[in-house]
Amino acid sequence: MASQADKVALYAAIRRESRVGLSGRAIERKLQVSRRTVAKALVGDWPAPRKKLPPRSTRLDPYKSAIDEMLRADLDAPKKQRHTAKRVFDRLVDEHAAEVSYQMVRAYLTRRRPEIRIEAGRGPQHAFVPQSHRPGAEAEVDFGEVTIRLAGELVKCVLFSLRMSYSGKAVHRVFASGGQEAFFEGHVHAFSVLGGVPFGKVRYDNLKAAVAQVLGFSRARVETPRWIAFREHYGIEPFYCQPGKQGAHEKGEVEGDIGWFRRNHLVPVPEVATLAELNALIDAWDSADDARRIGSRPRTIGDHFAIEQPLLKPLPGEAFETGLLLSPRVDRYSQINVRTNRYSVPARLIGRQVRVMLHASELVVYDGREEVARHERLLAKSGTRLELDHYLEVLIRKPGALPGATALEQARAAGKFTPVHDRWWAAACKAHGDRDGNRGAAAVAPPGPGARCRRSGLGPCGRSADRRCRRAGGPQGAPWRSSSPAKACRSRCGPTVGKPAL
Repeated sequence: MASQADKVALYAAIRRESRVGLSGRAIERKLQVSRRTVAKALVGDWPAPRKKLPPRSTRLDPYKSAIDEMLRADLDAPKKQRHTAKRVFDRLVDEHAAEVSYQMVRAYLTRRRPEIRIEAGRGPQHAFVPQSHRPGAEAEVDFGEVTIRLAGELVKCVLFSLRMSYSGKAVHRVFASGGQEAFFEGHVHAFSVLGGVPFGKVRYDNLKAAVAQVLGFSRARVETPRWIAFREHYGIEPFYCQPGKQGAHEKGEVEGDIGWFRRNHLVPVPEVATLAELNALIDAWDSADDARRIGSRPRTIGDHFAIEQPLLKPLPGEAFETGLLLSPRVDRYSQINVRTNRYSVPARLIGRQVRVMLHASELVVYDGREEVARHERLLAKSGTRLELDHYLEVLIRKPGALPGATALEQARAAGKFTPVHDRWWAAACKAHGDRDGNRGAAAVAPPGPGARCRRSGLGPCGRSADRRCRRAGGPQGAPWRSSSPAKACRSRCGPTVGKPAL
């Protein structure tokens, strides 16, 4: 069958031959066409469109009215109790003894269901209105889930994204959890990168970090107290989207940005040692993305952002404390419970109440104004993170608890208690017995950050610490160890620490 372009060329050839004086019969013989085709070409320049054949009748025709009634009933039925193609097919067979195929029913439903909605005045299912944005006026914020390989383990984290609506400039940050601390820290980082705050609305969904309660079907929300303080500090004007999928369409740009970032920068799954390392890579990727163009825009993201950056509101002069202050009590295992997870603190604090500043990726423990412990936040629930340094004073008195200590197991897994220490421990137990050998192993355990001498109160040093801190027959040159944090070493020996001698 000849295409439309071929027919146009054929008609042109027929008219050209007719202009040079050939008869209709001669044109038919030369171009091998029918007399009717020659007559049509001489009448008009453009071939008439081919007439469509009327649709053939099918075995489904007698039952189409019944199917239409089912679809009209679905307009007012609950969303999860509407007819599927399988249910319509079953009803036709059971109620009408219809001899039709499932594929025939499904094809008819696919074409007819949207027509029924339009006939009932319900309009098309999905209609979107293009939006325009003023420079520096609007932004959108959302979280997305990402998977990374952190220290050799495959874990799920959350990706924070703040996207400027005019330029498409987006700032991203990965956190261990999507709590209020991550929500605040993501904003602080984004505003510092952007150099200001949007002067118009910032669109959010109804995440728990900001919204305590949704009031009916209106835009009114009961906000959390800390979020009210945070947004007033930075002058943020929030706009809360509708709950559910409809609300996702109201901030579709940041939803699409998270998907684009995940597909283009996090595939394959990144392998990093820490979240800080991954966030350093993300900062570099965000800077590189300034050179790309979105869709058919003639300018890059960086060019558009250069227009709106001077229009942003300036940052406040004082920083906002994004961490959450807690006051747990240290139990008899020298641990505190924070958000279903347990973290160790120095054993001397057992029974006392301490202050915890909980951040998105770490927590810091204070005794009064003194920092006594610092931990990375655990990603899973009901986990435990212990520092061997916090238990050494107890292990000196109870050396038999060292071989099975959970803190020792975690120190080995983290590479803090090395095979060098294990070999010295075995040699000490063989030479002095298990009790003195265990006590000596505790005394020569590798020092943690911020530790100080048990006897002198000094920081890590060489010879003078050896003279003051050798315990339980430890070898000359073995490093001191302590469970308390500390002050800088004022010893003249300098900050060197020897390895255990074998």
